Formats: sequence, C-alpha cells, structure tokens
Amino acid sequence: MTFITKEKRFSKKWFITYGLIVVGAFIMAAGFVLFITPYKIVPGGVYGIAIVLHHTFGFPVGLTALCFDIPLTIIGIRILGPRFGIKTVVGFVLTAVFVDGLTYFYGESPLVDNVLLSSIYGGLFLGIGLGMIFKSRATSGGSDIVAMIIAKYTKLPLGQLMILVDSAIVLIGLFSFGDWEIPLYSLIVIFIVGRVVDVVLQGISYDKTLFIISEKHREIRDKIIGDLNRGGTFFKGEGMYSGSEKTMIYTIVNRRELVILQEFIHRIDPEAFMTVINANEVLGHGFRSLREKVED
Repeated sequence: MTFITKEKRFSKKWFITYGLIVVGAFIMAAGFVLFITPYKIVPGGVYGIAIVLHHTFGFPVGLTALCFDIPLTIIGIRILGPRFGIKTVVGFVLTAVFVDGLTYFYGESPLVDNVLLSSIYGGLFLGIGLGMIFKSRATSGGSDIVAMIIAKYTKLPLGQLMILVDSAIVLIGLFSFGDWEIPLYSLIVIFIVGRVVDVVLQGISYDKTLFIISEKHREIRDKIIGDLNRGGTFFKGEGMYSGSEKTMIYTIVNRRELVILQEFIHRIDPEAFMTVINANEVLGHGFRSLREKVED
C-alpha cells in the first residue's frame, strides 16, 4: 500500500505543490532564524535537537537537522514502507538550506527583543510554513518518523507519541541550557504551531454544528429549510429517563443563523434541548465541496 501522492510533472498542480513546499520551507526557516534559534527555544523535532547542538558545539542548525532527517527518513522507509516521497525530502532539504542561508546573510540576532513576542512570532511562522508543506501532501519527517516507528511496535496513539517525543526534546533543551524559562517558551511555540497548522489546513470556520431535541421538530425543520435555506437530518431516539420516543435534528449553520434559530426555538419551545459545537471544517452540499478540498 502506498502513501505517496504524485502529480504530473510540470502540470499546474505540480507547480502549485512544489511552490507550496518552497514557500513553506522558506517561511519555516525565517521563523527559526529570526525568532526561535537566537533565544535557544527548543520547539521539539529535529530542529529542537539541532538548536541545542548549535548553541552547545556551534554546529550549523540546518546542516545538523539535515543529518538527522536523512537517516530517519531512510529508516522510516525501511520500517514503515513508502510513506515518505520526494516531496518530503525536498521539503526538509530546502528548509535546511534556507535556515543556514538566512543565518549566513542575516546573522544570529533576534528580530524581536522580547522573548515572549519572539516565541509567538516564531510559532506563527513555523505553523504557516509547516501548514503549507502539509497542504502539498508532504510530511515534516524528522521526529514524527520516530513517533510512527514507536507507534507501530507499541500500538500507542500516534498523536500522544508525537507529543511525548517533542516533550522529551524540550527536556533535552532544559538540561542542556539549565534555564527553566526555555521549556515554557518552547511549549508556547509548539502550541501555536499546532493551532496555526490547523488554520492553514482547514481554514477559519464560523460554522456551528447543532443537535436539537424538541417536540416542535417539524416547525424547527420548516424554519431551517424555508428561512435559513439549510438542510439537516432527523434522528430517531429514545429518552434515557422517560423512555419516550424523541426526534433529534442535526444541522449546521453559521453564527448569524444560529442566533436566528435560537430565538425562534426559544419562542416556540422554551423547553427544547440544544447542543452547539464548533464545526472546524464542513464539506458537502451548501458548503465547500469535498472535491475542492482534495484538489486545493
């Protein structure tokens, strides 16, 4: 089974894909050089280790990270199979080249004098760059491969293992530099990167998922379809306490429509039960199509 996606060479999609990788790698490199490395912040991954080695022994950050990325990718292919294609290799090679190139031309002075502000900016740059690389269907490689290998043999959740691996690298930074502020700023960067990557991949959504239980479900249905021009689904269920049959409405609306619908339901059935959940991404009729998502 292959996990590698390929585009026809020199096609429009090919140029877009590799354009995302190039720009994403450059933005990531700028985040490291301008905000992260000068303050010895260790944001997990192979670059966290590279930053520790840089400040301890003077090794170039990009070249050091590349020396970890290449063998890890080879080991990952041998153990996990063909999950890491040429796009992943291009991504981590370009990032390393840009990091050392920017360091050579710009130096190692932080762009921002405040370490907290630098952590925020660094997380923002890293998140945008990494999100663009993910958007091209490439992976970040590095320590993620270590987590995947551990997951294969331990059956532990991959997400938890990635957090554990990054946390271990942050602790390496603590023991190396002996500064208790470094783990805090490193965790701030890791948190911001995760949030920004989600925004880049999924976009900013103001849609809300609603689950509504009401005796007036027919009237609510008419309001959703006729006034809000939305669709939905009825689910039949049984009340846990009373044992009576219930009809639940599942629908998705935006913030403005939510207010309109809540006011209407309150007027016709004040005893209605409603659950409102943030919809991170909605694909399908009436929203962004799945085809647009895949081809983006």
